[in-house]
Amino acid sequence: MEDLQNQNQKITDKIREISTQLLEEKEVDLIIGYSDGTFPLSNLPVFIREVDEVEKLIWNNLCYVNLASYLTSNISRFIRKEESEENLKIGLVAKGCVARTIIQLSLENQIDLNDIILIGINCNGIINRKRIEKEIGEREITNLSVKGGDIIVEGKDFEEEFPFDEYLMELCKVCKIKAPPQLPELSENIRGDSQDISDLHLNFDDIKEFEEKSPEERWEYINDLLQSCTRCYACREVCPFCYCNLCFVDQNMPQWFGKTAEIPDIISFHLIRALHLAGRCVGCGSCSSVCPVGIDLSLINRKIEEIVKERFNFVSGADLTTILPMNTHDMDDNQNFMLEEEG
Repeated sequence: MEDLQNQNQKITDKIREISTQLLEEKEVDLIIGYSDGTFPLSNLPVFIREVDEVEKLIWNNLCYVNLASYLTSNISRFIRKEESEENLKIGLVAKGCVARTIIQLSLENQIDLNDIILIGINCNGIINRKRIEKEIGEREITNLSVKGGDIIVEGKDFEEEFPFDEYLMELCKVCKIKAPPQLPELSENIRGDSQDISDLHLNFDDIKEFEEKSPEERWEYINDLLQSCTRCYACREVCPFCYCNLCFVDQNMPQWFGKTAEIPDIISFHLIRALHLAGRCVGCGSCSSVCPVGIDLSLINRKIEEIVKERFNFVSGADLTTILPMNTHDMDDNQNFMLEEEG
């Protein structure tokens, strides 16, 4: 395995090279990518409009934000093209899940692919920040880096190493699409890396243990998982598919359920939001990355992803021609959702 530091530097160099070319040749007005954060365990999204700013662009294993979320807000309102009413042409640094998000948003008629160029990278995984913080405890982290196959965490009076493969985000461990999918409709939109997904095989072994539990055990697991939720809605705010002008949580007429921090209302919120993401979630893990209390929502989303794959043979963000399963009906659709599950 190539040293992670070298991998990240090569990806960074490629991002900067492609971004420079796109800006110099005026193919785009704006580059959206990642830059160094102000804290050791975070990076920042950055908007680049000039070639001399390209050096701010980086890639490392803390680039957890799904940059596609910025495309559903009207960027033109904030960054206007001089003397022109045309749409902004945007170059966006895209790992696999980000590219899948863009495909999905296009299917939902939220973005125009003609205005977007993907700077494709082959993602080598995102570190589970919350797990690292939990391991370190109250000690202050001053620096985090990767070397060889390890994560090096430094503080004032300590230095600790963690195995990189073990401390990845759970969704990164099972991710099969690391770079933008190679689709005929996207051939003109991708610069850099892409991935052939024609022979894609998904498995859901990571949730088998959960599925083997009894209904009572599953309910207890979900109850324990969400017990510490404070209803801050960080998961909703970071999700690129939570773009509704009025969320069901905020609606008062009618009011769908209570807005308290009691566990029944908390569970209702998360399960209803997960159902809203059925056939849409691309497993970017942003929701888990931003949770201030470290709740990992991947199990809930993975279970729904499995159901959608089994019942509709649909993988979100992998196809630009298939109508979304929740947007269409076929007389041959499996109707067993109306039946009680066995076990």
